[in-house]
Amino acid sequence: MNLRQKLEERLGETIAQADEGALYYALLGLTKEISSGKEENQGDKKVYYISAEFLIGKLLSNNLINLGIYDEVRELLEENGKSLVEIEEIEPEPSLGNGGLGRLAACFMDSIATLGLNGAGIGLNYHYGLFRQVLESYKQKEVKNPWIEKESWLTDTGIHFPVIFKNFTLTSVMYDIDIPGYESGINKLHLFDTESVDEGMVDEGITFDKEDIRRNLTLFLYPDDSDEAGQLLRIYQQYFMVSSGAQLILKEMDEKGYDIRRLYEHVVIQINDTHPSMVIPELIRLLTERGISFDEAAEIVTKTCAYTNHTILAEALEKWPLAYLEQVVPHLIPIIEKLDARVKEKYADEKVAIIDENDRVHMAHMDIHYGFSVNGVAALHTEILKNAELKSFYEIYPEKFNNKTNGITFRRWLMHCNPALSSYITKLIGEGWKKDASQLEKLLAYTEDEEALEELLCIKQKNKRELKEYLQTSQGVDISEESVFDIQIKRLHEYKRQQMNALYVIYKYKEIKAGRLPDIPVTIIFGAKAAPAYTLAKDIIHLILCLQELINQDPDVAPYLKIVMVENYNVTKAEKLIPACDISEQISLASKEASGTGNMKFMLNGAVTLGTMDGANVEIHDLVGSDNIYIFGKRSEEVIRLYETNGYQPRKYYESDPAIGELVDFIISKDMIKIGDPENLCRLYKELISKDWFMTLLDLKAYIAEKERMLEDYKDRKNWAGKMLVNIAKAGFFSSDRTIAEYNKEIWDL
Repeated sequence: MNLRQKLEERLGETIAQADEGALYYALLGLTKEISSGKEENQGDKKVYYISAEFLIGKLLSNNLINLGIYDEVRELLEENGKSLVEIEEIEPEPSLGNGGLGRLAACFMDSIATLGLNGAGIGLNYHYGLFRQVLESYKQKEVKNPWIEKESWLTDTGIHFPVIFKNFTLTSVMYDIDIPGYESGINKLHLFDTESVDEGMVDEGITFDKEDIRRNLTLFLYPDDSDEAGQLLRIYQQYFMVSSGAQLILKEMDEKGYDIRRLYEHVVIQINDTHPSMVIPELIRLLTERGISFDEAAEIVTKTCAYTNHTILAEALEKWPLAYLEQVVPHLIPIIEKLDARVKEKYADEKVAIIDENDRVHMAHMDIHYGFSVNGVAALHTEILKNAELKSFYEIYPEKFNNKTNGITFRRWLMHCNPALSSYITKLIGEGWKKDASQLEKLLAYTEDEEALEELLCIKQKNKRELKEYLQTSQGVDISEESVFDIQIKRLHEYKRQQMNALYVIYKYKEIKAGRLPDIPVTIIFGAKAAPAYTLAKDIIHLILCLQELINQDPDVAPYLKIVMVENYNVTKAEKLIPACDISEQISLASKEASGTGNMKFMLNGAVTLGTMDGANVEIHDLVGSDNIYIFGKRSEEVIRLYETNGYQPRKYYESDPAIGELVDFIISKDMIKIGDPENLCRLYKELISKDWFMTLLDLKAYIAEKERMLEDYKDRKNWAGKMLVNIAKAGFFSSDRTIAEYNKEIWDL
């Protein structure tokens, strides 16, 4: 294939003459053409991965890498004075996800295709996604985030399905995005939309009429559900997604001439978190419509569906009032009631009922009873599910429970976002690691190699310089690449404890004001969006932004400490932040983070973890050893015991320890109130001393001490480079290719 000729045919001019925008659209079209010419992965059995989120990020470079033409395209552009990096900036990032759940789904799609497995994703085509975050007056403001253009990665398949609600029927339209595997076949991400969706109904910010379902259904991911209308809209969205998906699955069964009574021999449905749970009663409904008895339909569906649990937080396991389901999908109510009755006949324990005494439907309970597999996403998480959160279910179905530790795709999170490190690894150990990540262990041969360690530090320094330039250009923020880059980027939630990191900032600020100056300056970078209705999360963002301003204004402190809140954190920004990171902040309260995947991306790029023994941090610790990770804080069993006995009282910590009291009091000090909003700051202050549900003050002093130890160790550059190298070498376990191979071997059997 003559790339130059193909590209110039599309451009209607030479590459040198074309501008970046024209080149982007020409490359988009060419990449889609090459994808469509490749074979789809085939097989007698297919996995359908249903998820409310697919945080796929920009696709151009990732697709060029997987199609094997990235280097050729980059060199061709460079010969003509063009930069692929600059062309990528033109591409809008698809607004199809929020955090780890959606990014995991995207990595899994990449790995399913790369391993040549027959699979597809099923989700919704959100026009505005979550929202675009604007930082204004030291607060988060939400605005709509349009991304769908006339020319995009979406292809209208022309496939439509009727989706029946109580008072009307909507027609779903299926759009596809190609997912090319790395040097492998193609799979599809199917995204369902409505023809009646109206982007124009959103005015200022992200407010819209939540009751006008025909026009609003696919506008936003996770619309505000703090009122009844918002909760009903979520039910409409979830049913629209699973009904379209279930109809597609049966259509493909028919086209292949398979017997729908043998559905489970040809199909496995992976339910990613509880959002797609209604696929169970919907499939039963569709099978009974085809003349299959209820009992047989329930048995078929139980052998077809598998459930991934992504949370230990009880509030995140969806429970919908039966009355709400009645308003949206009354045709599912008799099915759900029958499924519940069958459970109650067998088990007297109210804890395992699908419909509880308050007439709420527990989606996870339905998934567990009427699926054949239940998996957690990290070793610790799965053990907590079995022994605590889902213990009653584990006692009934021990054979269903299994662990699948999450993973990330190294194509995007190393080859694409850190080409200098990727090339150097290849120079040291060859190409094999790109398809078999366990080969990264060969890097351990270089732990004492001064030249290799020096090169790792040089690459890190280059990435830090690039991040400095990016933040200067994008946000007008100036940071020093000679400082330590300490980074915490993830969804803003109290259990992830960004507030604890902010209290460390106060500690460091006070230390510097007292004349105790660090030998190396510290730059602490946050990136996070708070859910629009999550008031306390927004208060934490406000605190961080006020601290950023306070420090910027203080000439005594600013040379030694810098705080940066990255605006509108997303996949594209993660790709710039992660390669530049020195200290990876993974400080959730032990027992609360199911897995985390940011922790894996950071270690792969040579950052060293500062964390609690939570989620996949436990497995990172086991892999790299105590010398190459910094662990602090109470362990999960101690935390669980504190919850059980109501043994944690934050006021005691606040009142009995002056060092802690001083840091918390600073939140409402006159210096802070002068900058910030007293209402936000006082509310957060009161929360920390009266409730502090995720035990910030419990681990605060241990956290400060461990971070200080880490900053001290950072000064020994050769020793630190050794820690970096061990982290990179041991990251191979966290490849999503390994995770997906395990899903296939132990659950899907494709």
